[in-house]
Amino acid sequence: MAMTGPSGGIGGRRGRGHRRAPIADINVTPLVDVMLVLLIIFMITAPLLASAVPIDLPESRAKPVETEEQEPVQLSINADDTLYIGEEVVPEAELPARLDAIARERQGEDKPRQIMLRADKGLDYGRVMRVMGELNRAGLTRISLVTTGAEGAAESAPTAAAAVTDGSETGQ
Repeated sequence: MAMTGPSGGIGGRRGRGHRRAPIADINVTPLVDVMLVLLIIFMITAPLLASAVPIDLPESRAKPVETEEQEPVQLSINADDTLYIGEEVVPEAELPARLDAIARERQGEDKPRQIMLRADKGLDYGRVMRVMGELNRAGLTRISLVTTGAEGAAESAPTAAAAVTDGSETGQ
């Protein structure tokens, strides 16, 4: 009988000398890993990007209010008495004109534009009321006061990290 070589069979297909064919499948494991890391990063940073103006909000045990489909206007008063509409600084003298322009945007509709009022908890109550008076004068009567959830409220309602309390809807 004849002996075969070190490949161990006819045709040289077995043994150490065999080369494997390239794999034609795509390895998606690294893609899934990267996507999961990006998802976690976005889940953590998205709540931090909700408001760009840093304000020390007062605590409240109020339940969050449902917001409408259209994005409400964010009106913020910082601890140093700086007014912001969105992220833009608004001088005190320009506030009535800016509020009138916001009110005119939805003048033909049945509901006025919703305003989210964020005021630092160290501000004078009269200062916040003057801004609310300007909002009322402009016809913007759907005012919601933004607060942070109190520690006791976080235990009873763990999903309510921040609360928006309904404001003056009567137009007084």
